[in-house]
Amino acid sequence: MLASTNGDPGIVLTINSVARDAGGFVTVSGQIKNGSNGVFTKVTAWRGDEKDASGTSVAGATLVDKVGKKRYYVLRDTDSRCLCTTGITRIDPGASIPFFAQFPAPPASTTEVDFNLPTFATATVKISG
Repeated sequence: MLASTNGDPGIVLTINSVARDAGGFVTVSGQIKNGSNGVFTKVTAWRGDEKDASGTSVAGATLVDKVGKKRYYVLRDTDSRCLCTTGITRIDPGASIPFFAQFPAPPASTTEVDFNLPTFATATVKISG
C-alpha cells in the first residue's frame, strides 16, 4: 500500500501501485472499500465526461506534478472511453472494488505526484519504474 485516503463516511481509497509503463503512461491502481453499514451509490462524482453506456467510472481522477506545475487527466481511447475502471454503480457494505486509471507519464525526473479522485482527500504518491 502506497497511500490511503478517506472520502464519504466509511469510504476508503487505497492506492497499491503507481507505475510508469514503457509506453509513456502512468497506471494508478488500488481499491475502494465501503466500510460503512449501508450501500454506497454516490459514485457519479468520480466519473469524467462519459459518452458510452458504461455510465460511471473513475475518469474524474487527476495526477498533479507540483514541481512541474502540471495536471494530468485520465487517458481516453479513440472512442473517448476512459482508460480506467468503468461500470461502477454501487459498493455494498464491507465490499471492496478494484480500480485503475492510466495517465500520460510526467517527465522521468518527476518521482512524486498527487492523486485526486473527487470526494477523496488528495494522496501524495511515489511513481515506480
